[in-house]
Amino acid sequence: MIRVGQGFDVHAFGPGDHVILGGVRIPFRKGLQAHSDGDVLLHTVMDALLGAAGQRDIGHHFPPSEVAWKDADSRRLLRQVGGSLAASGWQLVNLDATIICQAPKVAPHREVMVANIARDLEADPEQVNIKATTTEGLGFAGRGEGIACQAVVLIQRNDS
Repeated sequence: MIRVGQGFDVHAFGPGDHVILGGVRIPFRKGLQAHSDGDVLLHTVMDALLGAAGQRDIGHHFPPSEVAWKDADSRRLLRQVGGSLAASGWQLVNLDATIICQAPKVAPHREVMVANIARDLEADPEQVNIKATTTEGLGFAGRGEGIACQAVVLIQRNDS
């Protein structure tokens, strides 16, 4: 059995001197506003995985109303989601994610992001694709107000 899931997330910029994307701390003139570490890429990936497995969304599993998730490391949350899927008999076939922002530049950090996600999901890096695009100056992302991300995953039932 195979299933497809999609995820989407947005975080606004706020005070700070870095953003975290794919578990990579990227120096930047702003931070991302969020209850956790604001890793919009990993939040999107988790929503896609949970959706594919029929396990609701990250807000259900890690509610922002709970103090336990304040400033949480999204890589730790991703490992929990990956473990939950594995325990339910699912494994990642592939992941394709697009980060939508004018800045910061993603390309210099892409390979480390891929490696982090693959490691956290116990997958091969070839199963993970990350890319970035701008909105050509249009909309909130184009005005530099925040970052959006979308992802699609394919999972399959683990026969072992």
